[in-house]
Amino acid sequence: MKVAIWILLVQASLGAFDTLYYHEYKLKLAHGDHTHTELRLHAIRDFCYAIIIASLGFVTWNGAWTYVLAAILLAEIVITLKDFVEEDKVRVLPPGERCMHALMGIVYGAFLAFLVPDMLQWRLMPTEFTASYHGIPAWLLSLIAAGVFVSGVRDLIASMRPEAPAHA
Repeated sequence: MKVAIWILLVQASLGAFDTLYYHEYKLKLAHGDHTHTELRLHAIRDFCYAIIIASLGFVTWNGAWTYVLAAILLAEIVITLKDFVEEDKVRVLPPGERCMHALMGIVYGAFLAFLVPDMLQWRLMPTEFTASYHGIPAWLLSLIAAGVFVSGVRDLIASMRPEAPAHA
């Protein structure tokens, strides 16, 4: 589990950079035309990530909870794939952002490769959350999770603003 936590910390850090640099600073997605669907997808994914990132540094998801965690992880993957399609429909991604997304996909795969074997063991345990403290990485993940949650709320609110009419 320790390796999975460190990889998750790398993943969360890459995601924070992607959001702050590309989405907020460079592209200002929350203020863009025709980004409502993308922002909604980002918000839902952020809420999934906030749960994953905030919890895994401190607890294991045992028994039936393992399946809930698996559903959240699967939902995140499906949302990310939909986001890729949506991005390509509404905007041209800068090369750096495209590369960042590819790198994040690779790191997420590594995270899952280390997490899934633990999850296979957790599913056999009684249904409960068990303490699993991972020190400094757990606290750093908690800070990032708070930022991810706030980003999700911001994207959700921005996705509800009136959309500009399409240009003819």
